[in-house]
Amino acid sequence: MAVAPERKPPRVAIACSWLNQYGGAERVLETLHEMYPEAPIYTSMYAPRAMPAAFRTWDIRTSFLQRLPLSRSHHQLYLFLYPLAFEQFDLSGYDLVINNSSAFSYGVITRPETCHVCYCLTPARFLWNYHDYARRERLNTLSRLALAPLLTNLRLWDAQAARRVDHFVAISRLVADRIAKYYGRQAPIIYPAIDVHAFQPADRAEIGDYYLVVSRLIPYKRIDLAVQAFNRLGLPLKVVGRGRDMAALQRMAKPNVQFLGRVSDADLKTLYARCRAFIFPGEEDFGLTPIEAQASGRPVIAYGAGGALETVVEGETGAFFREPTAEALAEAVAGFRPDALDPTGIRRHAEKFDVSVFRRQFSAFVERALASRDARTVEEPSPEPSSKCREDSLLAHSPPERGLR
Repeated sequence: MAVAPERKPPRVAIACSWLNQYGGAERVLETLHEMYPEAPIYTSMYAPRAMPAAFRTWDIRTSFLQRLPLSRSHHQLYLFLYPLAFEQFDLSGYDLVINNSSAFSYGVITRPETCHVCYCLTPARFLWNYHDYARRERLNTLSRLALAPLLTNLRLWDAQAARRVDHFVAISRLVADRIAKYYGRQAPIIYPAIDVHAFQPADRAEIGDYYLVVSRLIPYKRIDLAVQAFNRLGLPLKVVGRGRDMAALQRMAKPNVQFLGRVSDADLKTLYARCRAFIFPGEEDFGLTPIEAQASGRPVIAYGAGGALETVVEGETGAFFREPTAEALAEAVAGFRPDALDPTGIRRHAEKFDVSVFRRQFSAFVERALASRDARTVEEPSPEPSSKCREDSLLAHSPPERGLR
């Protein structure tokens, strides 16, 4: 058997689905860019005004979709073109491709010897959880009928494209289960992260009487539940964020619900630190905002499903409501006693999700993936192992840290 030569630093590229709004996916991308600052970022399209100014200094390479009318504001119009857009990227010059994906971008085509790692935010909801997606987006019957054949073809492409990924990594158990269900692949879990040290608890005397929501105002976030619940309770609720549901939510809200829109980072940290509790009403794949609240020493009242089950500890860092209704949320808020929980303990729990943990775990996983590739390259010719066998090998050597399963 040949001896593996000393490995040169890999040539790295990063891919992501799109860059037309700033949220959790883009925050993960910021961390990946910090880890691999020389890596160009390949994406379908990019709207600079919608993203932080720092993105304008990055090497962002867009597809032909960038030049199509309305592609950055209404990208759903071009769903049928996304497979072509990502398949046309030339990634032949890279040894490692890291995909930060919620749809389509893992369909890039790489060389056989390239290591393709997908940090999967979720398999595309509009493909694999379509009926819930259609209800929440309030699609009419005609739209549903028109989309049906297109989505069937996209599902077939999506399942095939997933086979181009050498190694999946999931952001949560929920996402790992979806990857197993839809793609038949195993995926270890490495949680997304925040800079915990950027948030500080306030003194108890500074805690206000308001509750807080921080979110994009779009249907699946279920901010409507929070507004309806606090309409019933009459307690003060502050809502940070913008989105296409904002006008409808404002019409729904009573005077005790205040919409703040976008706020500065400094103001947001103050709002977190001084809120009575943070409200997290939707089912999320993971969710970074509850961790930010806990890093600020404040408890979370969350819908008991999805990623919140992995970030909130009932009775220690917050509470759950079990039915996705305004009544259930109002009952949970009315019965919750934030003062009974220890802010220091809440913050200590958040430290498990610090960015340093993500960097350590993700870097170690990538190193094992590259070592696995190198081992295959220098071995005598033999039948190529399946993707599942390669993943089993990586999983068997994963360190027993929180976040790796």
